[in-house]
Amino acid sequence: MQTETEKQKMGFWSIVLLGINGIIGSGIFLLPNQAMKLMGTASIGVFIFDALLVTSITVCFAECASLFEVNGGPYIYAKAAFGEFVGYEVGFVTWAIRMIAEATMAVAFATALGGIVPAWNTVIVKNVIVTVVIVSLALMNISGVTLSKIVNNIVTIAKLLPLLLFVLIGFFAINGSNFTPMFPGGTYHSGAFAAAAVLLFYAFTGFEGLVVAAGDMRKPEKNLPRAILLVIGIVTLFYVLLQIVSIGILGQKLGVSTAPIQEAFGKIAGNFGTSLVAAGTIISIGGICVASSFITPRSGVAMAENGIMPAIIGRRNRKNAPYVAIIISATISLLIAWSGTFETLAQISVVSRFAQYIPTCLAVIVFRYTRAQEPRTFKIPGGWLIPIVAVLVSIWLLIQVDVSQLLFGFGALLIAVPFYWIMKKQVKN
Repeated sequence: MQTETEKQKMGFWSIVLLGINGIIGSGIFLLPNQAMKLMGTASIGVFIFDALLVTSITVCFAECASLFEVNGGPYIYAKAAFGEFVGYEVGFVTWAIRMIAEATMAVAFATALGGIVPAWNTVIVKNVIVTVVIVSLALMNISGVTLSKIVNNIVTIAKLLPLLLFVLIGFFAINGSNFTPMFPGGTYHSGAFAAAAVLLFYAFTGFEGLVVAAGDMRKPEKNLPRAILLVIGIVTLFYVLLQIVSIGILGQKLGVSTAPIQEAFGKIAGNFGTSLVAAGTIISIGGICVASSFITPRSGVAMAENGIMPAIIGRRNRKNAPYVAIIISATISLLIAWSGTFETLAQISVVSRFAQYIPTCLAVIVFRYTRAQEPRTFKIPGGWLIPIVAVLVSIWLLIQVDVSQLLFGFGALLIAVPFYWIMKKQVKN
């Protein structure tokens, strides 16, 4: 018989919907044009390439997740595999980047509303909207996992409907001649594949958020690995189909469209299609905000529960919600959102995610030795091959990024060092 606390936790399908919600955001409504501009019809292959890379990283997360039942994800894996200092570095970056991402999504939501209602496109109104969004989501999460779970499920389904309708209706409007030539102008340009791979990889980020909230899930060691793989499969299918239908309807015009899916749907369904995608964009960004507001505080909770953040951060209320971490995350996110420096911060946050990905992939190899006898509900086939490939391709992607973005992206690792020694000293005292 389940306890009341266990009933409040997320089941398998709620985990799947949280994962989909955390990945599919505003970017997919705009991304097809950038992919088309760089690689033309071959951009479909780049989506598949990135999906394979993400899958290789995902299965590393899945195997690690099968060994743990607590919040923390990459922090927990890095700490167990490489020690407290590396774990702290990964955990610090994870929490910081999630707060930046949460602020960025709140501003994106306000910006999208400003595009629909021009009178709202002012700094003052933007700040008001951002404040309402962040504070409302914080209050929702403080009220407990049950409400957050219900809202997340509804929002995820609602934002997928416009995309699903676009694919189903648009499939019958595809013009086969739009898929030629294969590359823009009929010629492949050196470096285009790498640039497109980096760009489209951004669309898959967010899957790692699932493992951070493992402690708020039912039987995470069993449900989480299966949910992660299913989420990536669904997201990849959506992305590939969206790109195929977009190219099939708009052809080469896709590369110069400012709102590709909206324009393509409007071409085949008139004002209904345009309005539906516009609404879907708002719901999609709102959905990301909901998922982010739930996951972000759990990064701080994981570190507090392991003694390298003040214990008060991990305190929970009667609804089992980590209210202190929620308040801290919301406050810092709000301050970042008010600053207005979001485009740069968003780019930095993406680069920084590899500070979670690479240690997790390497942790799989370490755990094969240090935890060889522990039962796993999921184990990657092929020994070291997939983790090593995931690390090497991740490094290749990072090499394609501007040096300045790398410095800013991994700068948080340096900032974390003094905080680690301060907290270690306080814990000893």
